[in-house]
Amino acid sequence: MESVKTIAPVANKPAAAQKVTFDAFLAWLDEDTHAELENGEIIMASPASRTHQDISVWLTMTLGYYIRKQKLGWITNAPFQVRLGQSNQSREPDLVFLKTEHLDRLKDTYLDGAADLIIEIISPESINRDRGRKFVEYEQEGMPEYWIIDPLRKQVEFYQLGKDKLYHLSAPDDKGVYYSQSVKGFFLKVDWLWQRPLPDELEVLRQLGVL
Repeated sequence: MESVKTIAPVANKPAAAQKVTFDAFLAWLDEDTHAELENGEIIMASPASRTHQDISVWLTMTLGYYIRKQKLGWITNAPFQVRLGQSNQSREPDLVFLKTEHLDRLKDTYLDGAADLIIEIISPESINRDRGRKFVEYEQEGMPEYWIIDPLRKQVEFYQLGKDKLYHLSAPDDKGVYYSQSVKGFFLKVDWLWQRPLPDELEVLRQLGVL
């Protein structure tokens, strides 16, 4: 994400640089605009890189099929807003997963409250936000699991919420495999993310035991 950008207002919609409410932000937002609401200011997203999009699409397809096949809940990718009640912000994560038992939090155009898994794929422009403000906000909101994927450095940080309501780093095993806390039975071989081209989704799903 970049700093606040001023854009021309349209009828009944606020300019991006003025303080706005969440309802006004939703009214201003459209399906082609990637933005977040931070302290009443609209933050426009930087264009995503090809690597960012490749990983996002691959995870959406792989996780999405797994979640649907196992009937675990609902998943989507950006753009979709997550309204954070504890910090009074609205964020647009790269991927959002919600368990079936929490689907009452899901509204037509946003998620009202905590997701069960949030994934952010960082870029040079978003690194401070994803590792800093969003980390604290997702922790405060009680998101059980948060992944930060850094394609530039080829590293992933997996955080799980402890009983102390703080995030703790959860390392992959000695074979480089991470087991999700929120998506029952799902595992990720970290090296999959750095392969070019990315692994065939059908082969990965076979390894996950859903094909």
